Amino acid sequence: MSIVFLLIGFVLLVIGGEFLVRSSVALSLKLDISRMVIGLTVVSFATSAPELLVSLQAAIDGFSDISLGNVIGSNIANIGLVLGLTAMISPLFVDRDFFRINWPVMMVFSIALYFFLLSNGVLTRIEGGALLLGLVLYLIVLISRSRRKDTVVAEEVDVSLRSVSGFKMSMWLLIGIFALWGGSELLVKGAVQLATQLGVSERVISVTVIAIGTSVPELAASLIAAVKKEKAISLGNLIGSNIFNIGSVLGLTAIITPISIQSEKILSNDMIWMLGIAFGLLPLLLIPKFSRMGRKEGFVLLIAYSVFIVLTLI
Repeated sequence: MSIVFLLIGFVLLVIGGEFLVRSSVALSLKLDISRMVIGLTVVSFATSAPELLVSLQAAIDGFSDISLGNVIGSNIANIGLVLGLTAMISPLFVDRDFFRINWPVMMVFSIALYFFLLSNGVLTRIEGGALLLGLVLYLIVLISRSRRKDTVVAEEVDVSLRSVSGFKMSMWLLIGIFALWGGSELLVKGAVQLATQLGVSERVISVTVIAIGTSVPELAASLIAAVKKEKAISLGNLIGSNIFNIGSVLGLTAIITPISIQSEKILSNDMIWMLGIAFGLLPLLLIPKFSRMGRKEGFVLLIAYSVFIVLTLI
């Protein structure tokens, strides 16, 4: 039953996330919020909702390692698995903002999270608030830079949603909320049962199975874009999800209920891998052809992620 719970939970999270994005974008368009702001804020927060609900549900149920493992594992998967596979299919465009803003900010958030957890083994409400505030400041910088460039950075915003009726929008919102709630309940329950059956910790299941599952939407979108070669895939946009995972998911969860470490390996293994693979991106992109990530770099990332999974499971 644990596998069934996990599968149904993943499906509900994908459905819930999609409906929440649609309703949020439709409402924002009706309120005449610009597409750029919608893309950087509304869409980003809505697409982080599945991870948020899973982490929050796990923290409330007392399985805080699932809360942390979900985000840490997802961040490792976003770089090692998603970026690795995508780069092997089609070269990734690396813009200047990646070196100036996205990568440094991701490292700041990652290091801050590590030291917050290292200090007393708990991510407190104040620390969660600091992460969320940092995310708000990051978004303000992105919005101001985008306006100066006079570019539309939110191609994923479907303007046809402006004509959606209020009733349909409300139904989408309700479906999204209930699907996310149900999915998070089943996912956490299935993860705990699976960990018990396999004789491993909740942390192991969360940094592997749950993390990969919650990264599937990003992986699917990136692979489809790479195969179709319709537009250049920005590395900065993919890295941005890591910043949102720490700032919004863990930040909001910690504000609602502090997250304590149950397994020391969260700090001694998982966080080290998250910091290492994030830091490793820089020399990986600077040594070969500048502003481009090709198959060789993607293969290195994929191998690194495979090693992490194997070492975590054994």
